[in-house]
Formats: sequence, C-alpha cells, structure tokens
Amino acid sequence: MTACTARAALPIPFRPFFLARAAAICCKRGVTETSAIAQEKAALRARLRAWRESLEGAAKVRAAEAIAERGAALVAELLGPGVQGIVSGFASLPEELNVWPLLRRLASAGVSLALPVVASKSQPLVFRAWAPGDVMDRGVRGILEPKPDKPAVEPDILLVPLLAFDINGGRLGYGGGFYDRTLTRLRTMKDIVAIGLAYDEQLAIAVPHLDYDQRLDWVLTPSGPVRCQNDASVIPR
Repeated sequence: MTACTARAALPIPFRPFFLARAAAICCKRGVTETSAIAQEKAALRARLRAWRESLEGAAKVRAAEAIAERGAALVAELLGPGVQGIVSGFASLPEELNVWPLLRRLASAGVSLALPVVASKSQPLVFRAWAPGDVMDRGVRGILEPKPDKPAVEPDILLVPLLAFDINGGRLGYGGGFYDRTLTRLRTMKDIVAIGLAYDEQLAIAVPHLDYDQRLDWVLTPSGPVRCQNDASVIPR
C-alpha cells in the first residue's frame, strides 16, 4: 500500500494545538537542493526536540494511554476481522512518545508483533518477532531489540517514530534514513501501511523532504488517527 491509500479514517477527532512554524516553507517533490533542505530539517528537528523535552511526565502518560486505546482500534480496522497480520512497533526512548502500552494492548488482542533491528547503518531495518516479556539485547544507541534467535519477519503494518509530520504524510525522522530505506524495500515487496506515532503538536505545515524520503499512510496522535491527504489544506475533523 502506497502513501495516502489506506482505508477511510475512523471517526475520531484530530485537534492540533499549534503548527510548527519552522516548516512553513512549502517543500514540493523533486527538490534536490540537499544543503538547503538539510538546514531546514536541522532547524525543525531542534525545535521539536526542545518542545518534546519540555513535556511533563503526566502529559506523557496521558498521551501514551490515548495512543494505546486509539491505536488498537486503528490496527483492528486496518487489519480487518480475522486477518493475521504482523505489526512492527519500535522500542521507544524515554524522550519519545511511549509506544509500550499500545504494543501490550495489541499483544493482548492476539496481534503478532515485531521490533526492528539495526543490521547496518547503511542497510534497511530487519524485523524480528517479539512479544511482551521477551528478553532483549541493546543495539545501536542502547535501543532495545529482539535477540538474534527470534525469527525474522516482514511486517504488514509499521509503527514509525518521528519528530515532525505533515498532513501529506511527510515525516521528519532523526536523520539516519533507516525508515526511508526500510519502507522503500518493503513497498517493492508487498502492500504495507506505515503509521507515524506523534503528539498533536508535532504537526508541521510542510516537512522539508527530498525524493528518497518515504511518506506515511497514517499518523496516530493522542487525538486520534489522521489519514494522509493529497491536499495539504485538508485536515480531518
């Protein structure tokens, strides 16, 4: 499944609190001015990192609980009744939106789960089966990942970390390119759905991007799921 082709949005409201002004420049496909775009990305990363670090613990807990409830409903809708798809999560860092409550809820619902493993800094991610309670290793940057004896799998739905997103599915990550390479590979193999996980405040007017930057199909915020649109002026209500 390519960007912005997932099913109709669930009737859950989306109420962004503010737009990240650092991304106010409209960046269109085909842009190859890597130096200028890199500077815009760096500025937006710095702004959103600083905002995220200012969040209080109680706000983080409320956001994680909302993501768990609404994310489980979205995954059930996307998979459909009786479909045994694989959902890949990620081992969220303390400063990131906490994905663990959502993963535990999905596991309780019988959804097969996986987590990414960094095989090489220049290669796509590898996904290995995971379940709550599994003993894990520490990988790059100390990020938790399944042990090598867990089977490699190809997910149908990917939960993707990010620093900023826009309504067209534009995503600003951390600059390593792991998910761009991974989504490129998976989309040549099968239909997949990429869901970014974000706070509402991480919505940007337009995320700076280049041709190789992969777009998201959905973004899941505490206010609910947002389906990516072709028209950036359209925001689901």
